[in-house]
Amino acid sequence: MPIIAITREMGSLGKDVARGLGEALGVPVIYHEVIDQLADKMRVRKSHVIRLLDGSAGLLERLTADKTSLSIFTADEIFGVAAQGKGAVIRGWGATHLLREVPHAVCVRVCAPFELRKRRMMERLGCEDDEQVAGEIRDNDEAHTAIMRRNFDLRWSDPEHYDLVLNTKRVTVEECVSEVLSLTRSPQFVETGRARQKLDDLALAARVRSALRRAPETREARVVVSSDGGRVTLSGAGSTDEMLAFVEVVAAVPGVLDVAYRTRPGDEVRPRFH
Repeated sequence: MPIIAITREMGSLGKDVARGLGEALGVPVIYHEVIDQLADKMRVRKSHVIRLLDGSAGLLERLTADKTSLSIFTADEIFGVAAQGKGAVIRGWGATHLLREVPHAVCVRVCAPFELRKRRMMERLGCEDDEQVAGEIRDNDEAHTAIMRRNFDLRWSDPEHYDLVLNTKRVTVEECVSEVLSLTRSPQFVETGRARQKLDDLALAARVRSALRRAPETREARVVVSSDGGRVTLSGAGSTDEMLAFVEVVAAVPGVLDVAYRTRPGDEVRPRFH
């Protein structure tokens, strides 16, 4: 089943495109479900997560936000949804960049000129305050830009990060849906065994990072995690005793068949778990 990741600007009609794709394919559109899971894992209110994402969080909320956990748990949720194999349209959450390495995932950006987005939002909100709406759009754009720069070190508006960029000033929602559907049916986006394995490896690595972040003894771990067919490798600085603590946490993660670790390049210890 197709995996479609969509990022959009406020007022670009990206929500409508995502909804249309979900209806056409008979798959869920994922957005609010991720908020629930993140709030639960981070032990904060849903409204706190939403404000951090849309740029409306206050100074104290921004200063006290655990942005590393937010990034790690978000990746775990997105890869988890994609790896279910049931197909999905995932809106936002950096999914277009998280899933870029997955061969059968279609990554789409929906955009529109600022003034058009402002008019649409004024109509949608029933608001005649031009400056207020413009300010909300700018805050949202700036928050998105900051999150993408922090988590992925890129400018999210650059077109080369996407398989398809759609401008709803010139292309209708229905035409956008048609273009994306056409791409999902093209040979380069067919789900193969190799593509599925790539997704499974990325999902397992994300699950391991999440487990390390949740465990008190490894919460501050600074290790690189990779996965290959269920074999997880941890690489990073630290003593052998520290790495063995990491291995103990990782071995309990569902899907992990074997754990290896390196404290220095070229060194490797491979405790096996069956």
